Amino acid sequence: MEYDVVIVGAGPSGLAAACRIRQLSEETGKDISVCVVEKGSEVGAHILSGAVFEPRALNELFPDWKEKGAPLNTEVTGDEIFMFTNAEKAIKVPNALAPKTMHNHGNYIISLGNLCRWLAEQAENMGAEIYPGFAASDVLYNEEGQVAGIVTGDMGIAEDGSHKDSYMPGMELRAKYTLFSEGCRGHLGKRLIEKFNLDEGKNPQHYGIGIKELWTIPEDKHREGLVMHTMGWPLQESGVLGGSFLYHIENNQVAIGLITDLCYDNPHVSPFEEFQRYKTHPEVAKFLEGGERVSYGARAIAKGGLQSLPKMSFPGGLLIGCDAGTLNFAKIKGSHTAMKSGMLAAEVVHKAVTDGEKTGQELAEYKDAFESSWLYEELNAQRNFGPAQHKWGNFVGSAYAFVDLNLFGGKLPWTLQDTKPDYATMKPAAECKKIDYPKPDGKLSFDRLSSVFLSNTNHEEDQRCHLTLKDPDVPMKHNLPVYDEPAQRYCPAGVYEIVENEAGDKNFQINGQNCVHCKTCDIKDPTQNIVWVTPEGFGGPNYPNM
Repeated sequence: MEYDVVIVGAGPSGLAAACRIRQLSEETGKDISVCVVEKGSEVGAHILSGAVFEPRALNELFPDWKEKGAPLNTEVTGDEIFMFTNAEKAIKVPNALAPKTMHNHGNYIISLGNLCRWLAEQAENMGAEIYPGFAASDVLYNEEGQVAGIVTGDMGIAEDGSHKDSYMPGMELRAKYTLFSEGCRGHLGKRLIEKFNLDEGKNPQHYGIGIKELWTIPEDKHREGLVMHTMGWPLQESGVLGGSFLYHIENNQVAIGLITDLCYDNPHVSPFEEFQRYKTHPEVAKFLEGGERVSYGARAIAKGGLQSLPKMSFPGGLLIGCDAGTLNFAKIKGSHTAMKSGMLAAEVVHKAVTDGEKTGQELAEYKDAFESSWLYEELNAQRNFGPAQHKWGNFVGSAYAFVDLNLFGGKLPWTLQDTKPDYATMKPAAECKKIDYPKPDGKLSFDRLSSVFLSNTNHEEDQRCHLTLKDPDVPMKHNLPVYDEPAQRYCPAGVYEIVENEAGDKNFQINGQNCVHCKTCDIKDPTQNIVWVTPEGFGGPNYPNM
């Protein structure tokens, strides 16, 4: 099938791009066709975010979004920031001393999945075609080496490679331009960055793993519109950077989560267990006690900022949103920046297609559009936040951010660098302190498998495993003796296990059925031996309101 533009991924950047292209088609009378493919079973099924949403890009895309019924229902009514000094105590940080990027007046607490569902409706109403359940498995190239579209994955292939009765071959979706908006650590985006050397001269991308739950809590404990962030315990006790959030949304629910920076060096660290401990702190437990956990999920976030942004254009396409890494870590927000990157891409692509002179050529003008936008201005002003956190830790790094952002407006005349990739920070297990995590109590803290159950994760069991190993011997021969195989702990879904048989032999087991598509294994594996590829379409989590 042929289109003018194919968009890979129905997240905020891809859907904003689809909407803007169709808007321009209506405004100019120069119609171009748009197709969006999404690996989730429906739009929003794989979308996971906190999320406090800044509506700046949405205001530009749909100034009448309120009249159109966009699901922005809970406006922020208050900000609270705490430093957890230990498992029992906390210090409240005065708002006047917090980096101004943490002030959320005028923002909304939302379900990003529901916003994406709404954006998809707008795009379809304007003539875009959206196909959920179709995973883009590979990139198409023409004879000149330009990107010419994508191939969707085959369906109905058994684990042994044979064709089942349900077999359906993948489709070629050809396009004049292809926009890759797969989200953080997109598997095709990763290949394109390598093929076209898009990260040459850049800092490596840096990541965090965000683990989130949705709770229904007693009405008398609910404070609709309250945004709460914390740093310190428990991560600090384990020598790890990161922080937490607790957002009071509508319907007596709270969204609660922990972001663990993946630059940690102790292979005994378990981000999942750190999150379970966090919920037992009195400042958190006072909201959750007597409540019910209703959903669970996890997703990596790209947090390297401007210094880690790859070149986003290449012959025949563009990387947009978190596929490139446009999240503003100083704000802990990436939806408005992702949307803006998609809108800029739409304007450049629409002009190129309707002019008809540069089909398949590199859209170098995207760089100019990006650097002339408020998106670049925002990322540039806050470029030093992440490196400062890595260099000096959460407390001193946040103090630096206060000076940089509040006093100097992000205009200090230097740029901090952060050149060590997250996977290379891991130390041998023998050099690190073992962490004794408490057993779950079933009230505030839980195990992995019961958590994965709440993510509605499912994959067709008889299919080839999408968690591939470059060398199947590495986990047992290298990672286990050197690092105590950290995949057992950094995966938030219990995908990786060391199992022992009756004879006492140990084996590395991959439970691909559990995978919530967070991509942490692809990022943090110290030997970069694990490569995440897309499973069959429709597989993975199914998040209802995350």
